[in-house]
Amino acid sequence: MADTDIPEGLSYTEEHEWISMDSDIGTVGITDYAQSELGDIVFVELPDVGQNLQKGERFGTVEAVKTVEDLYAPATGEVVEVNESLESVAEQVNKDPYGAGWMIRIRFSDQKESTDLLSSKEYAEFISGA
Repeated sequence: MADTDIPEGLSYTEEHEWISMDSDIGTVGITDYAQSELGDIVFVELPDVGQNLQKGERFGTVEAVKTVEDLYAPATGEVVEVNESLESVAEQVNKDPYGAGWMIRIRFSDQKESTDLLSSKEYAEFISGA
């Protein structure tokens, strides 16, 4: 677990999504731990811009060579941008999950929801089973 990258300053879910908040817009992706558990990612299905998501709702899937996992919204809001480059270069999620591998940006409906999310320390404890 020591080699898993868990940047501070991001918030995390127990479903292994991260969110970076910038005023009322959040950038969402999957964690380094999640991508390493999945293995080589070959396809990412993401929602359309303008779609409204509820916190905890499935918003897409990540397909790896041997499995498919659902993606869940860490907050309620409207999808304002989708990382379209993942359509042709899904492996960016493996190479740079917190950078080029981001998935969607959402405009929050309720910023108070972010208080339910895990800090980097809490997420590290969660994935280590502490």
